[in-house]
Amino acid sequence: MTVTDMDGPRWSDFEENGFVVVRGLFSGAEIDEMCAEFAALHAAGPVPGHFEPRATGAAGTAGPVDPLDAHPRVMHPHRINELSLRRLLDPRLRRILETLLGEEVLAAQSMFYFKPPGARGQALHQDNFYLRVEPGTCVAAWIACDAIDRENGGLEVVPGTHRMDLFCPEEADAELSFVREYVPPPPGLAVVPVDMAPGDVLFFNGSLVHGSGPNRSADRFRRSFIGHYVGRSTHHIGRHYPTLTMGGEPVALPESEGAGPCGTEFAPAAPH
Repeated sequence: MTVTDMDGPRWSDFEENGFVVVRGLFSGAEIDEMCAEFAALHAAGPVPGHFEPRATGAAGTAGPVDPLDAHPRVMHPHRINELSLRRLLDPRLRRILETLLGEEVLAAQSMFYFKPPGARGQALHQDNFYLRVEPGTCVAAWIACDAIDRENGGLEVVPGTHRMDLFCPEEADAELSFVREYVPPPPGLAVVPVDMAPGDVLFFNGSLVHGSGPNRSADRFRRSFIGHYVGRSTHHIGRHYPTLTMGGEPVALPESEGAGPCGTEFAPAAPH
């Protein structure tokens, strides 16, 4: 089974499977603008605490040790980039999120992934393992900025896990994943690939097990912009996720225990 184009979003899919895809929510021009913005951010160099590329190998070596050395993910770009803030708080996302959650939503996090050719993926995991939203869970809005499929490391989901508690992760395979946490699919449940076109948005429950494999393409990036959101009824959230109203006003929430940044990365590979 592969999730491909359908006539339109079926909101019941979110309740039944833990995710729903909205096709073409953002235009090609909007996606081009976002990609150009992050290309400029990459060209400008490090932004401590948000975007920290590493040296691309020892002198005399050919190219980077790891493609993610030069193209790591950008954490919380909405705090340093006006376009990212606008995208995180976009009214189109707000309307859908309020439909899915049934209440006012708050924005908690943004990320941008470059995922260049040859990059490792992120092993199967649950977002709320890191955010620790109480009560309930978070919801992600995952915006495709390229044509995304299994070859270039597209997202995969495990429908049904959104109804389950948080799992205790195992250690991931460092050859395949740049983060340590790995949640195997529970018995009887299967991994489903989600193919997407630029401008499509995947909305999914924070307890849904999901992840991606390596980008095995020769020359295709798999760029994506992700926002994480919570309902207004949230009482606690991890300290790494200061929340905003969808109008951009800060909302102070007490800290929950056991939270952490999204994904514990393996130590960088030594130059060779």
